Amino acid sequence: MKTAWKVIAAAVVVGGGILAGSLMNLTAEGAGVTNQPGTADDPVVTKSYVDQAIQQAIKGGGTTTTPTTPTNPTTPSTNEGSGSSSDAVSIVDVKPGQILIASAGAEFVVRSGKAVIYSQDSNGVADLTDGKDITNGGAVANNHLLSFPRDGRGIQVQEGNKYNLTVMVRGGYKIQ
Repeated sequence: MKTAWKVIAAAVVVGGGILAGSLMNLTAEGAGVTNQPGTADDPVVTKSYVDQAIQQAIKGGGTTTTPTTPTNPTTPSTNEGSGSSSDAVSIVDVKPGQILIASAGAEFVVRSGKAVIYSQDSNGVADLTDGKDITNGGAVANNHLLSFPRDGRGIQVQEGNKYNLTVMVRGGYKIQ
C-alpha cells in the first residue's frame, strides 16, 4: 500500500509541475507579444528600405511644394520671404536689426546666434523643449522648439550682438 501512495503522490507532483509550468509559459508569451520582431506591430525591414525611407525624408517626403526664397537677400524688406507648406523646413538667416515674424502655427528652432522673443503684446511664445512661455524680450536657448500660436510674434537678434541668427522654420514667416 505504501507503494501505491508513492506512485499517486509522484503523479500529483508531476502533474502539478506540468500545469504550473504551462501557466507560467502562457504568461511569458503574452507579456512580449507586442515586441515580437516580424509582426505587424514590429516589422522586420531591409537596409535598402531604411535607406530609401531616409532619402525620402531628406528630400521632403515627396512633397511637391518648395519653400519660397527671398527675391533679393541683400536688401531687407517688410516681406522678404515666406514659408510654403507646413511640412517644409526652411533655413532662414536673420541679420541684426531684422525681425523674423511667424505666421500662426509656425515653429522655429534657433540653430546659431543669440535670439530674443519679439511680441507686440504681453503674451509670449511657447518653448516646447522647456515647457514654458517666453515673454517679449526673453532669451531663446539654441536648439529649442518654439511654437507661435498667433501672427505678429517672432524672434530677433539680441541687442548688441553683431552676428546673424540661423533659424529652422516650419510654417509661414516674414522678415521685417
